[in-house]
Amino acid sequence: MSRDFFREVNRRDFLKICGGVAAAIGLSEASVPEVAEVLAASSKKPPVMWFEFGSCSGCSTSFLNADAPNAVDVLLNHLSVRYAEVLMAAAGDLSEQIIADTMKNEAGEYILLVEGSVPTKPGYGMIGGRDFFEVLKETASKAKAVIALGSCSAFGGIPGAKPNPADVKPVSEIIGKEKVINLPGCPSNPSWLLTTVVHLLMFGMPELDSYGRPKMIYGQCIHDNCERRASFDEGNFVEQYGDEEIGRDYCLVKVGCKGPNTFSNCPQIRWNGGKSWCVAVGAGCIGCVEPSWPEAFMPFHDRLPDIALPGYAGLRADADLIGTVLGAATAIGIGAHLIGAAAKGKLGKHETVDEKAKTEA
Repeated sequence: MSRDFFREVNRRDFLKICGGVAAAIGLSEASVPEVAEVLAASSKKPPVMWFEFGSCSGCSTSFLNADAPNAVDVLLNHLSVRYAEVLMAAAGDLSEQIIADTMKNEAGEYILLVEGSVPTKPGYGMIGGRDFFEVLKETASKAKAVIALGSCSAFGGIPGAKPNPADVKPVSEIIGKEKVINLPGCPSNPSWLLTTVVHLLMFGMPELDSYGRPKMIYGQCIHDNCERRASFDEGNFVEQYGDEEIGRDYCLVKVGCKGPNTFSNCPQIRWNGGKSWCVAVGAGCIGCVEPSWPEAFMPFHDRLPDIALPGYAGLRADADLIGTVLGAATAIGIGAHLIGAAAKGKLGKHETVDEKAKTEA
């Protein structure tokens, strides 16, 4: 693909990108020139192979539509993208040869991007006559790092929900967790990919939580950074969609917002060029970055019932605990809604849950 297929990034936008990446990684403004050098230095361009497995290509679409700042320009101009099925013109034997050459000549150097979950039943997804899981095992074995892009690739996502006829699994269950970085989201935010790649180039593997997600991206609860949090604390809630209170920044918990159960920097990094995100437009968070999504968060527009957690009454939980609880919740068909005791009083009486189910959770 030619360099000028996409518009070039001007200096101002490029520095904004570098500043945003530096902040996400946890660096000061003084580190912006160093980030810019890493992105701009052609000698440091790592080769990339991007595979589409069991997915709708939603993460690719989100990535290609990124603008202001345009992460697409930066990645295509400053990374050596060898294989990307939604972008490349090559097909058939030629595309197969690209994979073989990259594995042979760039072993231990290339970054493997995997979008979509991995069917483990033979014949449910193939590239060049080989099943997806075979291609993944082969290419991942010689990769510097494997980025599981999107919830399907990271945790199974929608294809992994019941009945799951292809017995799809996330990437880490096929090749192990050792060099896998999970970037869940439906779709994943383009800035998350950019930030992770820059961290790999500058410092190596980022610090991950117990679910393989970079803590610099998924380390904070959405609810704690939401612009509607003040309304939550004041007891002002949207009672149903269509109410005028949506436009008055009232809290969306009562109409199913899963922000209290979800960990990512969506409120800070936002979408559509940093202009907006789900909660800001009144849609509510559906928890798409969590390992138990979508089943533990459904129905999306219903408020999740409480789970009694001994020792955690009235306290906030961290991302690892939320994931563990929601995993148990999936098994018994209920979700978790961890909020403070005072907030529970404001929300009124919750739906009753069978006592045995609470004990099991």
